[in-house]
Order: sequence, then structure tokens, then C-alpha cells
Amino acid sequence: MSILYLIIIGAAAGYFATRIMDVEASVPMTVSIGIAGALIGGLVFRALMSVMGMASGFIGALLGALLLIWLWQRYSGR
Repeated sequence: MSILYLIIIGAAAGYFATRIMDVEASVPMTVSIGIAGALIGGLVFRALMSVMGMASGFIGALLGALLLIWLWQRYSGR
């Protein structure tokens, strides 16, 4: 999976993750969370990519973004 693919999918995943977790964040923060989540999720779900294809990349990106939002809310003092 290329880094460019992770960035594009991550931006979308960040948007969906902030909506799922009901977080009000700026657009740059949303995209940053999504990209970082996509990188984390992409690495974790890389094995699934070979079996399931692109769908697992999006699922991994979404789960990674959700994890980052949860950590951000928990430890940022909000």
C-alpha cells in the first residue's frame, strides 16, 4: 500500500471517525487524525490487505482514526 493511498483514505477516515465519535475538530485536525490513523491502521491491517483487498485498508484506516480520537480525548484534558 502506498503512502499516497493511505493519505487519501486517511482524510476520509478522519472525517468519518470524527462524526462517529461526535468530535468537533477543525478540518486540519480531522485530516491529521485520519492520516495518522490510516498509517497506524494500514500497518496493522496490512496482512488483511492481501486477503480482502482495498476494503480492509479503509476499515483499518477508520479503526486507526477512531483509536487516535479516543486517545486524544482521553489524554488531552477534554
